Amino acid sequence: MLLEEFDNDKTAIIEPYMVHQPLPDFPETVISIFHHTLFSSLVEALGGEEIAFTKDVDGIWPVYRVEYKGKPFAMYKARLGAPACVGSVEDVIAYGAKRIIMLGNCGVLDGSIADCGIIIPTRAIRDEGTSYHYLPASDYIDVNKKYIPEFMSVLKEKGYDYVTGTTWTTDAFYRETREKVARRREMGAICVEMECAAMQAMCDFRGVEFFQYLYAADNLGGEKWDPRSLSGTKRLTEKEKIALLAFELAYKIEEIRK
Repeated sequence: MLLEEFDNDKTAIIEPYMVHQPLPDFPETVISIFHHTLFSSLVEALGGEEIAFTKDVDGIWPVYRVEYKGKPFAMYKARLGAPACVGSVEDVIAYGAKRIIMLGNCGVLDGSIADCGIIIPTRAIRDEGTSYHYLPASDYIDVNKKYIPEFMSVLKEKGYDYVTGTTWTTDAFYRETREKVARRREMGAICVEMECAAMQAMCDFRGVEFFQYLYAADNLGGEKWDPRSLSGTKRLTEKEKIALLAFELAYKIEEIRK
């Protein structure tokens, strides 16, 4: 199959550095959030200053500089789906990012995971196409290879419960059939999203650190689909607090690296 045709050539015809040049003093740590309402509210709350941008046929996507507890970080809105997400973060890495902390929601395959409950993936099922251009074919990829203990420490300090486990990364949310859900459960998946496996593969290929945590949204594990708080405007205040955990982790990493 074509997905098994991996090419490890490090030089592609089009490279990100051909489009974007490194920027002086670009923050090494970038926090990337998917939902536009949540992202915009945090940019405003933290006084974000636009320092760069990427662009494509969908428009212009600013990169912001913010300060949190006196330390500079960058913020960039994550794009939905593995190809768009990976491609745009490649551009941000070209500016000088060395570490990506990403937050998104996910569907749960285990209904016991509470709405807005925090999930830390430890591996991802590669049911998408993008990761196969960065890593040889396999069913799984280990994810969050650094900073799980540090993030668990943040969650403990802030009083959050969490679960860890396997996430299912898929390209087609309208093709999550009951049979597929059953198979992915057998493979160990507790949740489903669209980017994690591909992002980890790309960051491994580029030598960039990657950490992603998720908050639970809709439930696909029952007899009927339950949207719960899938809409970005539901439980927004709670989601803003969950998003700030990314900055707490970023701050902790900076303190460790002193």
